[in-house]
Amino acid sequence: MPTQAGVGERANAGFVTLLQVSLTRLVGPPLSARRAQASRRLVRNVGLLIPIVGVVIVALMYWVDAWEITLMPPRRTPGLWPVGVVTDFGKAAFVLWPLAIMLFVVAIVSPRLRGTTRDLWLRFGVRIEFVFFAVLVPVLSGEVIKWIVGRGRPFVGGKANAFHFVHFAGTEAYASFPSAHAITSAALAFAVASLWPRSRIPMIVYAFLIAASRLVLLAHHPSDVVVGALVGVVGAMVVRYWFAIRRLGFRIAPDGMIEPLSRPPLGRLKGVAPGASAP
Repeated sequence: MPTQAGVGERANAGFVTLLQVSLTRLVGPPLSARRAQASRRLVRNVGLLIPIVGVVIVALMYWVDAWEITLMPPRRTPGLWPVGVVTDFGKAAFVLWPLAIMLFVVAIVSPRLRGTTRDLWLRFGVRIEFVFFAVLVPVLSGEVIKWIVGRGRPFVGGKANAFHFVHFAGTEAYASFPSAHAITSAALAFAVASLWPRSRIPMIVYAFLIAASRLVLLAHHPSDVVVGALVGVVGAMVVRYWFAIRRLGFRIAPDGMIEPLSRPPLGRLKGVAPGASAP
């Protein structure tokens, strides 16, 4: 069946070409002429966010953390199983693996399509790629912070001590700061809302529920989930900037604000990945 074999070979070649172009655009030099404006805006926003939230985190550690965990029900309380179900939706693996599978499907299917349908699939792939990295980057950063800080989880050591640290411990018992679930949910909420602004409220509610579940289950102190949310949002902001200056899924407005591409021009795979647009 030479015809089917030829189609399969072309599809495989298209798959490889798609990966090459996607990687080239992702790690290649910036393309947007407005990247300086976007960079200044990013630095300004992060420069305001970190110290403000930092003050909140310190206040929580000194005056709230130890008191708050004494109000929570004991671990493994039978009635808490619904909270356990909710908290699973904040696991990094539960978020990243479905996104990776969707990216794989786009990479396999799109070379077999033509015209507008193919462009739509590739645009969708660019957006999923952004969400994937917007979650992955802060999650990996959070793991490094956990290892360095080595904060004990609630009641590790036998009492409510908000300042129980064993730096570089690398164990689950001393991996409380920051909350990986809070990082994942906050990064996902920011990424999705960046692409689809109308989803902002539902995504904020999602991130809040995940953070609250970590407190109820005595997995973290309040300051752990706040710093987790900070790491998630800042990490996703940096990834969004990275994509925007390469004209992938976002455009940069004259004032430096990064906006999602609602109707980007339909690009063919000829050295320009769909999702690219004018600055």
